[in-house]
Amino acid sequence: MKANIISILTLVSLLVPFAAFGLEENKMDKNKALNEKEKSIISIAAFTASGDLDRLKPALNNGLDAGLTINEIKEVMVHLYAYTGFPRSLNALSSFMQVLDERKAKGIKDVEGKVSSPVPPDLDKDKYGAKVRAKLSGRETDISGAEWQKFSPAIDTFLKEHLFADLFARDVISYKYRELATIAALANMTGTKGQLGFHIGAAMNTGWTKAQMEDFVLVIKNRVGKDQGKSAENILEGVLKNRS
Repeated sequence: MKANIISILTLVSLLVPFAAFGLEENKMDKNKALNEKEKSIISIAAFTASGDLDRLKPALNNGLDAGLTINEIKEVMVHLYAYTGFPRSLNALSSFMQVLDERKAKGIKDVEGKVSSPVPPDLDKDKYGAKVRAKLSGRETDISGAEWQKFSPAIDTFLKEHLFADLFARDVISYKYRELATIAALANMTGTKGQLGFHIGAAMNTGWTKAQMEDFVLVIKNRVGKDQGKSAENILEGVLKNRS
């Protein structure tokens, strides 16, 4: 009997370090993963892009419950009009208004959150936008002389001065959150694989890690759609291969 007790105690002493290691490993994985606020941005952006308002409403409730402010969610929808068009963004904003009214009627008080700081009236939008695009591209200097830029200088100007200046200069949400919302929207749209590849790279250039991008794919698979998730996974693999 005494020998059995000693054997059990010996076994426990051997297993405890492994159990502790397992707990620490899980803790590390959790720290590397996206938090619930960030996962909610993915869902909100994806359903804004697809116009699936029935699925957008619960995503909005989840986002608010996870700690996103009203202004952060509005900013995601405003940002996405540059990728999804005004109709999708306006419809999403209308649904958000309904969700807020419903929550208010239930006595839920949501946090309004930060408003955008004033943009300097003398901001050189061309220079600012070029700098932002270079950062997202992982370059020292902005893209220059590409065939599409030569073919349509107007759209290049709009990209720099409006998307990467007017929108990115607004500080309600970070560049990281803007890129997270962008890749979520592109992942739930058709015909945008090239843009999704660029913006997954851009997202990583703003600070998202490989593990977080893999978690992004899981969120798309589990909350948006398996096909969209598989497509995003394939594109992420290509991006990671090129970056290595």
